Amino acid sequence: MFKKIAQKLKTQYYLFWVLPILFVVAYETDFLPVGLYADDPRMMYIWETVGILTAIVCVPLALKLFSVVLKKKIDEVHLTEALSKYILWSGVRLAILEVAILLNILVYYLTLSNVGAFCALIAVTASVFCLPGEKRMREELNVNTEE
Repeated sequence: MFKKIAQKLKTQYYLFWVLPILFVVAYETDFLPVGLYADDPRMMYIWETVGILTAIVCVPLALKLFSVVLKKKIDEVHLTEALSKYILWSGVRLAILEVAILLNILVYYLTLSNVGAFCALIAVTASVFCLPGEKRMREELNVNTEE
């Protein structure tokens, strides 16, 4: 049962990477316009500020929210329901990071400024802490027995 759930979480994690990769490929192949606001300092400032604030909010929220939900909602229910909630909240955590990554990729390509790339890199680094695995899932759910 835990192996199937761990496999679902890994699939969820790999799908998390599809959209940012497609986004970068679309910009690099000139399918989407690049540098629209590179010559406009006011719009660059606005976009960079939005990207920075998004990273500042999304990264800690994604990492801390999951641990809070794990303690308050998931630990108090039966194992089957806990596993389904664990999958749901893992997806929510990845979705929050996805927003930060995609927005900052957009900021990077619209402004051609490294600020968006750095903020996207911060969110990508945070996603490493969401890497799923059976052992990690057992530890977070406080399940020690092998099934």
